[in-house]
Amino acid sequence: MSDSMQEPATEITLREAQERVDQWIKTTGVRYFNELTNMAILTEEVGEVARIMARRYGEQSEKNTDIGKDLGDELADVLWVVICLANQTGIDLNQAFHTNLAKKTTRDANRHKNNKKLNNK
Repeated sequence: MSDSMQEPATEITLREAQERVDQWIKTTGVRYFNELTNMAILTEEVGEVARIMARRYGEQSEKNTDIGKDLGDELADVLWVVICLANQTGIDLNQAFHTNLAKKTTRDANRHKNNKKLNNK
């Protein structure tokens, strides 16, 4: 993102994030990559997050080339592509998130509390 697009860190809603990404794509990015290309890009970005996690927080040795990698930036790349896919497929992430949270709350009301593996720590 160019310096002119960077703003001070402020909270935004998922809807605002979707609008900002859409505006950026239409003014700077020319157009959205097609959905299958974005799915491949999402896989690549998740792989970059996995690499940092495995080396920095897991048991794999961190290479010198990995030391400067910014996990937050890589997670933001994942979020960016997820937002692109949502925009392309007509998904309101705000609504989808609330629906998903309600589903998890109902489905998992006691599931994790009753998980002995979680209660041992």
